[in-house]
Amino acid sequence: MSGWLNIAVLIAVVAFVFARQFTAQRITSEGRKWWLMPAILFFMAVREPGILDPAHRAASVALLIATLLIGLASGAAWAWTTRIWTDESGAVWTKGTWAAAGVWLCGMVLRLGLMGVAAALGVHQGSPATLMSVAAMLLTRSGVTAWRAQGMQRTYRVPVAG
Repeated sequence: MSGWLNIAVLIAVVAFVFARQFTAQRITSEGRKWWLMPAILFFMAVREPGILDPAHRAASVALLIATLLIGLASGAAWAWTTRIWTDESGAVWTKGTWAAAGVWLCGMVLRLGLMGVAAALGVHQGSPATLMSVAAMLLTRSGVTAWRAQGMQRTYRVPVAG
């Protein structure tokens, strides 16, 4: 897959997820595959050659690790700035806040800064590193949000007949 196609897929996923975060979404425990989109992005990144720059392997690995850490931190911060509540029926809902949008902006600025560092060092970082970072961010956000929502779901303590 070409770098341009990776970028197009990445822009589409980010636009979809970003726009969707500002509408209330019901969280259900049955059948929701919150890990699927990050897994697809990660798979696309791993299949693409050029994750590491062969001429600057150590610097490339360090930058990739930093990029992944930014993705993980952005995803966790995004999840913690997302509003989660229950309605009258006990259903759990989530909606992004403006603080969550700020987290997205900070994450993008940090990624762009790393791209600048890579360019200054002469290290080639292609779209696979960005795909992996966004996958890490989405996976962390979804996992932490699901974990937070799990604590809000009602459990009814009814004795079992027996």
